[in-house]
Amino acid sequence: MTPNHPHGATTGRAPALAGGVAGPQALRPLLDAVLDGLTEGAVRRDGPLPAGGPGQLTALVAGTLAETGGEPGPSGTTVLRRLTTLLAQGSADPADPACAAHLHCPPLALAVAADLAVSALNPSQDSWDQAPAATEVESVLIRDLAALAGYDPQRAAGVLTSGGTESNLTGLMLARDHALGRAGGRPTELAGLPQGLVPRVFASASAHFSVQRAAAVLGLGEQAVTSIPVDHDLRMDQRALAARLEESRDRGEVPVAIVATAGTTDTGGIDPLPGTADLAEEHGVWLHVDAAYGGGALLSDRLAPLLDGIERADSLSLDWHKLGWQPSPAGVFLVRRAETYAPLARRAVYLNPADDEEAGYPSLLGLSLRTTRRPDAFKIAATLAALGRSGLGALVDTCHDLAHHAAATVRAHPLLELHTTPVLTTTVFRYRPAGATPAGTDRLNAALRRRLLHEGRAVVGRTELPGEGPGRVRLKLTLLNPHATPADVDALLHAVVAAGRAEEEAD
Repeated sequence: MTPNHPHGATTGRAPALAGGVAGPQALRPLLDAVLDGLTEGAVRRDGPLPAGGPGQLTALVAGTLAETGGEPGPSGTTVLRRLTTLLAQGSADPADPACAAHLHCPPLALAVAADLAVSALNPSQDSWDQAPAATEVESVLIRDLAALAGYDPQRAAGVLTSGGTESNLTGLMLARDHALGRAGGRPTELAGLPQGLVPRVFASASAHFSVQRAAAVLGLGEQAVTSIPVDHDLRMDQRALAARLEESRDRGEVPVAIVATAGTTDTGGIDPLPGTADLAEEHGVWLHVDAAYGGGALLSDRLAPLLDGIERADSLSLDWHKLGWQPSPAGVFLVRRAETYAPLARRAVYLNPADDEEAGYPSLLGLSLRTTRRPDAFKIAATLAALGRSGLGALVDTCHDLAHHAAATVRAHPLLELHTTPVLTTTVFRYRPAGATPAGTDRLNAALRRRLLHEGRAVVGRTELPGEGPGRVRLKLTLLNPHATPADVDALLHAVVAAGRAEEEAD
């Protein structure tokens, strides 16, 4: 048996493995190289992202890879340090207060360390004998998160996913099979819908694009998604939803699902969940709640009431790699009633033979769209065990406070215009000098954001409000860094103003 080599060299003996008794010792010098590379890269970057734009970064990557490759190569630790330095130098770092564009959180060190253990052991959740402890950890975590969402943990079921896109796809797949089964169709046939059945999925104009993508993948077609108008805060209009449901019923269409959003990507807006649940019950339609962003509010005593009614959803998605400070991926999909999972059940004799399950060896294979699946539950479980709901809730509240501070700063500045009061941790606004036309204001905001990116000074988000014509471009700060301060937020907004003025002068 070839022993592990402590430095990961490939000459003379096999490269070291991460597992086994010798694995941790082999990892130690490599981890030191990674940590040194992360430090050196951050120093070289000297900001939230590398300056110079795509062209300069392309040259840096190509040069470093060319310099590092070749035979005979340097030791594994040397290669790893060089490439980690490159990665850190060329990354957008969400731990920098000026990196605030996306739902891209700075992960907790504790969660990253827990994820290292998973990577070293490399369990796979598609059978018990590949992941004995991890299978039980995920099962316990799912019950805990179901209870957090207001579900009965003894009746609910769920699984860890790659994120909201996979969770939304799973929810709509179960909704499709439920709806077509009731309508006399054959929901297991993905090749096409039964003749004469016209499916409808109802989602707001601000719902995540993955809803349309899921409808296409599931054979419903993107045209099956009916877009419901939103109000100023980008929440689904309840009267419009009720009217569209009535129209659909009168036309004899098959309502597959209502997708409510709890935390829109742009504003953090939350659809009226109790009223939406009432309409779903009245019309007998599956309710899926996309709480990939807003699900983090469940951790906060202050914000949890915003999600009242979520416990009535047939299915929901949560992402702890957003407002949960986990390294990606850390998505969760839950259903209120375990029996609704039946269409996804699969038997693979080499993974979950019936006699194994009868003998008490559980399988999670029938809960996921994936087969090979890493135990992402472990890092979430470790974080909750160490910090508890209250500890994570305090982080949520800190970021919520930062968003409101940003809104106050925007309101007070003569060149900035706030779109709406923050709901969660996102502040949407624009740079608006006096006398600028709507089209000119759009161009100015787009250009100032790129200026900040090119200079490596800030990562600010960009979006467009629903509607038509110019004047809809907005900037956004998605504030997910609980270590950031109000002064950091003010500095970021001042950088936006400075970039806007510079663009005006350059015109």
